[in-house]
Amino acid sequence: SADGGGNLSLDSIPMGLPMSDPAAWTTAMNNLGMAPMGMAGQPLLPDFDPALGMMTGIPPINPMMPGLGIVPPPIPPDMPAVKEIIHCKSCTLFPPNPHLPPPATRERPPGCKTVFVGGLPENATEQIIMEVFEQCGEVIAIRKSKKNFCHIRFAEEFIVDKALYLSGYRIRLGSSTDKKDTGRLHVDFAQARDDLYEWECKQRMLAREERHRRRLEEERFRPPSPPPVVHYSDHECSVVAEKLKDDTKFSEAIQTLLTWIERGEVNRRTANNFYSMIQSANSHIRRLVNEKAAHEKEMEEAKEKFKLALSGILVQFEQIVAVYHSASKQKAWDHFTKAQRKNISVWCKQAEEMRNIHNDELMGIRREEEMEMSDEEIEDPAEMKETEESALVSQVEALKEENDSLRWQLDAYRNEVELLKQEQGKASRDEDTTKEQQMKLLQQALQGMQKHLLKVQDEYKKREAELEKVREEKLKMETLLENLKEQESSTSRVCACSQEKECPVEKTLSNSPVKSEREVLLVGIISTFLHVHPFGASIEYICSYLQRLDSKICTAEVEVLMTRLQNTFRQELSGVGASLEKRWKFCGFDGLKMT
Repeated sequence: SADGGGNLSLDSIPMGLPMSDPAAWTTAMNNLGMAPMGMAGQPLLPDFDPALGMMTGIPPINPMMPGLGIVPPPIPPDMPAVKEIIHCKSCTLFPPNPHLPPPATRERPPGCKTVFVGGLPENATEQIIMEVFEQCGEVIAIRKSKKNFCHIRFAEEFIVDKALYLSGYRIRLGSSTDKKDTGRLHVDFAQARDDLYEWECKQRMLAREERHRRRLEEERFRPPSPPPVVHYSDHECSVVAEKLKDDTKFSEAIQTLLTWIERGEVNRRTANNFYSMIQSANSHIRRLVNEKAAHEKEMEEAKEKFKLALSGILVQFEQIVAVYHSASKQKAWDHFTKAQRKNISVWCKQAEEMRNIHNDELMGIRREEEMEMSDEEIEDPAEMKETEESALVSQVEALKEENDSLRWQLDAYRNEVELLKQEQGKASRDEDTTKEQQMKLLQQALQGMQKHLLKVQDEYKKREAELEKVREEKLKMETLLENLKEQESSTSRVCACSQEKECPVEKTLSNSPVKSEREVLLVGIISTFLHVHPFGASIEYICSYLQRLDSKICTAEVEVLMTRLQNTFRQELSGVGASLEKRWKFCGFDGLKMT
């Protein structure tokens, strides 16, 4: 039982076997990684410190002691640990032959806490097994079989490794030499459902912890949500309208405007306010275009600065290379030592390589600029006309857009005037003077906008007249080109007629779709066959009929011949879906009328 095999005192059970060699017992317990204990549980070495692996009462090793070096030699991993005789209370364990190979074990199951122990003596009891294996660690359960083996389940996984150390030991119960009191222990990993279940639970717990940790990590690095957009009101509308005119606050204001429009805040009462804000957003496009042009100008200036700096660096490289070449001449070269000459030659090569790299880079920049200039200069006159026409069209479209925007502005101003008139009747007499001034200002603005609109309309009419002139010129050029093409085609026809008069026979021979007497025979046979089949026949059916007459006829040859004679044979599709089929029909009677 577990109680009987536990820690027993000296008073209750006398020691049956004397401990002949305490040092051997201490060595075995050290190999198991445990503090040396006596048979009754008392420590053999009272000053043993398992954390330090040495006894505190013994003085530290002096490096000057004879036979000892400063650092002790490491134990090679291939060398097996020395196993000693282990004396227990009811039995004795004798180590195996150190020259034999280590006992074989199966693959370790995940979360293994259970071991298989075979080779037990026939007279071994659970108390003796507990006495031997509880020295390795806490034993939870022992399940003994009648056939000299058992299964032991420990509390922790690392205790299994200590129990495997006892594999191969010969066990003897008491001092008996009877065969039933002896055996050879074989300890191996065992697969148990409880171990697997606990291991899976532990893995699931670790996975949950990992998911929780990742979730916390993601929440920590997740960007904060954007601030909520305020609801529409007249006050907020005026604030957003002012922000739209400010470059620094434009992005925030345009996002608010977009949210309001998507929410459906636009109605008959607020349409004018939203239109004025959209107009402000449209005017921001010009500011963006100007900003882009300024950045492009800065880029061009930076390119020029880079080119100038690169040319200056290249000049300095040329001067340094000239210094190296002058130092390599015999007048100065003879006065340098061998090492100095070697360094100068290496430096010269490096400087020449770097100079060539910079020179190639500068030449590449100049070549790109020359190519851009040549692309701009070398253009066809037709392309120039097309570009001019496209420029005029774009200008006309721009004028149309400007005209429309001015009309929209006029409508907006008129709406504002009407609103002011409505508010004027409701307001008090004290505000009449200020409103009259606003009316005057608005009327003046309307007059100025009308004048500007008239000017734009006049320019629009002028551009349209120029565009019509360009189109008329284009039509004239197209008519001239068509006349020239007709003249060329007439001359080519005259030449062709003369050639046909000279060699009519060759032309008829070359243009004939039937090239041999064999093909004429095939055409006649196929025509007769298809005449019998008025609803047509597939190419495989036709070829199977022809191959009865001549086995050398192939399907491709017949199909090419029939496709050449389009006025004699015609291919049609019949059927629907999966039953779709290509059929050939004889159309010689219709083709005779067409030719």
